[in-house]
Amino acid sequence: MLSPDLIDTLGAELAEATRQRSMLPRITARHPEAEVDDSYAIQRAWRERRLAEGRSIIGRKIGLTSRAMQLATGITEPDYGIMFDDTVWHDGDEIPTARFANTRLEVELAFVLKSPLEGEGLTIDDVLDATEHVTPALELLDSHFELEGRTIVDTISDNAAYGGLILGGRPVGPRELDLRWIAATLSRNGAIEETGVAAGVLGHPALGVAWLAAKLAQHGDRLEAGEYILAGSFTRPVWFSAGDTAVADYNDLGSISCRFV
Repeated sequence: MLSPDLIDTLGAELAEATRQRSMLPRITARHPEAEVDDSYAIQRAWRERRLAEGRSIIGRKIGLTSRAMQLATGITEPDYGIMFDDTVWHDGDEIPTARFANTRLEVELAFVLKSPLEGEGLTIDDVLDATEHVTPALELLDSHFELEGRTIVDTISDNAAYGGLILGGRPVGPRELDLRWIAATLSRNGAIEETGVAAGVLGHPALGVAWLAAKLAQHGDRLEAGEYILAGSFTRPVWFSAGDTAVADYNDLGSISCRFV
C-alpha cells in the first residue's frame, strides 16, 4: 500500500501530464508495492484536481471487459474511469490530436441512465430498467504511462486511459433490440481495421454496467441518472494520427465519423 502523501503526489503528477500531454514512467516500475486500491485512490486524487479546474462529470467508462481488449493489453480484469464534460465530441467533428498524448479508438455502446444504479448483484433487467436509451459511441483512449509493461494498477491510476467520448448513430430503447448482437466495423482512411459484436462485453454489454455499479458500491459511490456509461469495447483499439479519418459503421444504427487534425 502507498502512503496518502505519495498517492496525492502521483495524482498531481498525472494531472500535470494530462495538461502537458506527456508520458510518465509506469507507477508499478517505480512503486512495485502499489495495489489496486492505491490505483483508485490515485485516480480520485487526479479527479479532484480536474474538478477543481472547473470540469464536471458526465459519466463513467468501463474498460477491459472484452476478451479482445484483455488480449490486446495483457490485463485480465475490468477497470473504470471518469468522463468529463470537456471530453465529448459528436459525429462529423474534428478531433484535435494536440489535446492528447496518443490517440486510439474503440467501438462501444453507451448507456444513458434515467435512474440511479447502485449496489451489488444487479441483473441485466435491472440495468435495462434504469436505462433511458443506448447509443453507438467511440471511446478515444489517451494514456499517460508508457504502454509496454502496464498493469491494471497503471491503467486504473491513469483514469483507465480515457481521453474522449464520440457520440453518433441512432439511439435505441434498451429493449428495442437484443443488445448482444449489435455489431460494428471500424475503418481508418477507408480500410476496415476492426470488427466486433457487443456480446463480446461479458456476454451482454449491460453486464458491464452491472459490474461497474458493484465496483462503485465498494467505494461508497453509485451511477446517477443522466450519466453516460461506456459499457466497454468490443474491438481492439486502433491507432489514429493527425490527418486520419475514422468511421464506425453500426449498420441499422447508423455510423460515427470523425477526423483527426
